[in-house]
Amino acid sequence: MIDSDFLQTIWTTGRLAFWTTVILLIIGLPVAYLLSYTNFRGKSALEAIICMPMVLPPTVLGFYILVAYSPQNFFGEALERYFDIRLAFSFTGVLIASVICSLPYMIQPLQNGLTLLPSSYREAAYTMGKGKTLTFFRVLLPNIKGNIITAIAMTFAHCIGEFGIVLMVGGNMPGDTRVASIALYDEVQSLNYAQANKYALIMFLVSFVALTTIYSINKRQRI
Repeated sequence: MIDSDFLQTIWTTGRLAFWTTVILLIIGLPVAYLLSYTNFRGKSALEAIICMPMVLPPTVLGFYILVAYSPQNFFGEALERYFDIRLAFSFTGVLIASVICSLPYMIQPLQNGLTLLPSSYREAAYTMGKGKTLTFFRVLLPNIKGNIITAIAMTFAHCIGEFGIVLMVGGNMPGDTRVASIALYDEVQSLNYAQANKYALIMFLVSFVALTTIYSINKRQRI
């Protein structure tokens, strides 16, 4: 029989991954367009900042986010004073941290897809009188559907397995910030390998499905 703590942890994990992916898809599309088709001062720095979570240890990023959340700093103090909000060790705080940590997994596939599209697509749309917004949604996005699905799959799978930044920012609060990766670690520490196997199996299957989806899409695009 599956216990309620296990179901609650899986629900929290799925909820975190779902909302992180949705938020990043909304943010990632315009940012990827900006990086693909415009040149501006500081563009290289912005790209470096977006990609930092891929090379920076999650605990380092989590530490600085936790510092920013602290009421002893401007951002955390302003939230608490004017909105009565404390982000540290809360689901909302973990969600914001997860969005920051997963930025490159969403934006890079989208940017790669837009960059590789022939410029003639946009030029033809503009010649026919379509504006930038209509061209983006009616011409560009339909031609990078594979990249969009890849970005969604990579982001969701990364969120499912995230450990360091969730532990730093959210701790291990059952029903609120306890996710499958942290629960897995706890069960192993307690020598409860049967329960640990349940968490590990779910994360393994999610990762397998995500990667299979990505490779299948890439294979179809090459044919």
